[in-house]
Amino acid sequence: MKQRETFGSKLGIIMATAGSALGLGNIYRFPIEAGNNGGGAFLIVYLFVALLIGTPLMISEFIIGRRAKSNPVGAFRKLAGIRTAWPWVGWLGILCAFLILAFYTTVAGWTLGYLGKSVANHFAGQDITQIQHQFDTFVTHPWLPIVCQLAFLALTAIVVARGVKDGIERWSKILMPLLLVIMVILCVKSLSLNGAAEGIKFLFKPDFSKITGSVLLSALGQSFFSLSIGMGALITYGSYIARTDNMVSSAVSVVLADTFVAIMAGIIIFPAAFSFGIQPQAGSSLAFTTLPMIFQQMTGGYFFCLIFFLLLVIATLTSTISLLEVIVAALTEEFNFSRSKAAWAGAALTAVIGVIATLSFRTGSPLHIGGTIAFDLLDRVTSHYIMPIGGLLIVLFVGWRLKRADTLDELTNGGTLKSGIRQAILFIIRYLCPVAIAVIFVSQLLQ
Repeated sequence: MKQRETFGSKLGIIMATAGSALGLGNIYRFPIEAGNNGGGAFLIVYLFVALLIGTPLMISEFIIGRRAKSNPVGAFRKLAGIRTAWPWVGWLGILCAFLILAFYTTVAGWTLGYLGKSVANHFAGQDITQIQHQFDTFVTHPWLPIVCQLAFLALTAIVVARGVKDGIERWSKILMPLLLVIMVILCVKSLSLNGAAEGIKFLFKPDFSKITGSVLLSALGQSFFSLSIGMGALITYGSYIARTDNMVSSAVSVVLADTFVAIMAGIIIFPAAFSFGIQPQAGSSLAFTTLPMIFQQMTGGYFFCLIFFLLLVIATLTSTISLLEVIVAALTEEFNFSRSKAAWAGAALTAVIGVIATLSFRTGSPLHIGGTIAFDLLDRVTSHYIMPIGGLLIVLFVGWRLKRADTLDELTNGGTLKSGIRQAILFIIRYLCPVAIAVIFVSQLLQ
């Protein structure tokens, strides 16, 4: 039997998992969610959810993956039995990864297109209205966003086809630190802009009256989306974690890094948005209008604009890699595809739905369902419904269905690590997480 691949080091685990988490979920999606849900109020809720719910959930998925050494479907089948309904939870995760990858590559294509605009220096001498017009023109173009999207899917397939160590881990270890360096530089510049104080106030001064069931569910969905929870990615990556690696400390490191980058993205976006008179509720165009304006004000702005969008492409790539890997792991292990064939087949299947999401932005597009464009519908269905339901089922499985001895065995690496804090983690997984997810989810349904 062919030996299953594993990550080569703890750093590789953290960088690859962080690569799944650190990307558009932080730099693009977090500012949108914060802008639409009260800024500071959303940030407080998000921090609470990410640390107290997100971390145990990530650990739970790692436990399932490493214990079974299989894809999400195979993992639940191996741990719960083929005659139970639990393998369907694995299929739900794979469906979630597929749908997210479909609309995620729409925005990924935008980042590739904006890298091209940066190379051509299209933002030079333009005001905010002109840059906004560029964005609107680009996303509604009849074919250019699709070309960029398909090119991005091809890049993703090339990396995934190379395997875990030579593809996923190698790219993640080199490129994620570079992204963080550029983000620090942009934070400093954004804070120096006139009017930046209002953006900082919006992000860090909470108005607790704005916390509603909808804000709670948005924070839960954002933490799940950003941390790659409930979509099979962490179970898949967990299956590549070696027995000797400390999954608890790895999970905590990833969650802290993810939260830090989300806050950094807010510091980059909101001071610039207020400085240039852009509403924080501007939505999808927020990152693609405010960031070019920051670069216009910087010495060497062309260079930083080029480098940032290059690294944003790379950060996005590490996220699409993790999503496609979920599909590839299922195809190779459930249907005996070769890795290369699975990577290209998964990319091709994703493209079918992904192109629909991209075309839904066109003016007068018929790809609207109930008054909502296909892109937004995919986002809402996955973040508000599939991921919370999947997350709830995962913690119920680890907390109540999986043998307690097996769970503690994974948490303590076969008894080689102290079990004190691990017992507390198990308590949170069994009691706090299911109740918190259920309460937030039901409150939204009642609204």
